[in-house]
Amino acid sequence: MRLEGKVAIVTGGGLGFGAGIAQRFAAEGARVLVADIDGARAGRVAGEIGAAARASTADVAKGADFARMVAETLEAFGRLDLVVNNAGITHRNRPLLEVDEATYDRVFAVNVKSIYWSVQHALPVFRRQGGGGFVNIASTAGLRPRPGLTWYNASKGAVITMSKSMAVELAPDRVRVNAICPVIGETGLTAEFMGGDSPELRARFVASIPLGRMSTPQDIASAAVFLASDEAEFLTGVALEVDGGRCV
Repeated sequence: MRLEGKVAIVTGGGLGFGAGIAQRFAAEGARVLVADIDGARAGRVAGEIGAAARASTADVAKGADFARMVAETLEAFGRLDLVVNNAGITHRNRPLLEVDEATYDRVFAVNVKSIYWSVQHALPVFRRQGGGGFVNIASTAGLRPRPGLTWYNASKGAVITMSKSMAVELAPDRVRVNAICPVIGETGLTAEFMGGDSPELRARFVASIPLGRMSTPQDIASAAVFLASDEAEFLTGVALEVDGGRCV
């Protein structure tokens, strides 16, 4: 049990990478608040996990919702050790001038400002407890961007830079901050990333991944468990590429 006794919030926990992370955390001994903008999805995953999980309906772009997530976690489990900032959205793969302002603003609110809110509301708890950790789900898009996803790429580049800066600033508080950079995987955003979905589009994207497949929730969950565990106690400021060699 690599996360025995730990309590985590996993945002975007209702499907895809987030559901995989929440399920693996619980299997490794953690208690988990599964948060998702779709309460039914969060409830389904929490129900599958059982007594070690609670569900929360939350929009991570709203500070009040993040404050409520933290409060619900403390009420249910008595402490908070980890926040996995997984919730994310993208704009459809298209020329950058075709992405409207409202979509741009929403991408940055969900992918970037949510981390600001997580720090505002979780960090005081970590400081009172003498430590904690953030695992921020970034993307290979922030390291090796693809055309057609410029504003999404920029948001994930911001996540990587924020994670490294947070790691340095919060190290004296014994708060570790790391990022995971997945390559494209089977999530609710797959068709948006590709600009559609067809065998031909999938083959084109997979051809850019040396190990020859997309990522899975299990791949990302394994990385998140490691970074959240005491095995990684001397790792902070890492942007771990879980990408089958895509960024080489």
